[in-house]
Amino acid sequence: MPPLQHAIRFFKYQGKVSLAAPLAALMIARLPPLNSVDVIIPVPLHIQRLREREFNQSLLLADHIGRSLDMPVAYTNLVRTAPTPAQTTLSRKDRQKNLRRAFAVRHPDAIVNKRILLIDDVFTTGTTVNECAKTLRRAGSADVFAITLSRTVSVDIVPDRILAQRPPHS
Repeated sequence: MPPLQHAIRFFKYQGKVSLAAPLAALMIARLPPLNSVDVIIPVPLHIQRLREREFNQSLLLADHIGRSLDMPVAYTNLVRTAPTPAQTTLSRKDRQKNLRRAFAVRHPDAIVNKRILLIDDVFTTGTTVNECAKTLRRAGSADVFAITLSRTVSVDIVPDRILAQRPPHS
């Protein structure tokens, strides 16, 4: 297993929260200039998952990034309203259905016309960041940008349009 994948698993699933700072530093090193972002918002966990895990890994990353960039982090406005199954247990198609309408904005007035940097740990199909961004935009935000710590690439989750562009194996 590559070292970054190993670190992410320790961080996310084994509670090694001390890894938040060095992992956030990797994200900060890859950020483009963010002159026009107003607020950082981490992808929320449902309260049940938060109780199980005891921390939100995206919030820990967002906190370090916000402090490093001297930007506000709004961690209570975007909420997960449905206790959905973990995305890791689902197929690509089921991932897309799983999170539909699973997020809400508590105080839309706080994000109206705000440009938002959304923070998540792992990008697989993009369903999570897409659903969060849709929810924020419906609530009146301006642009929503997303950054994740890593991206998972697997044949079963690669978009069909990309697979269609690949030549068949001979």
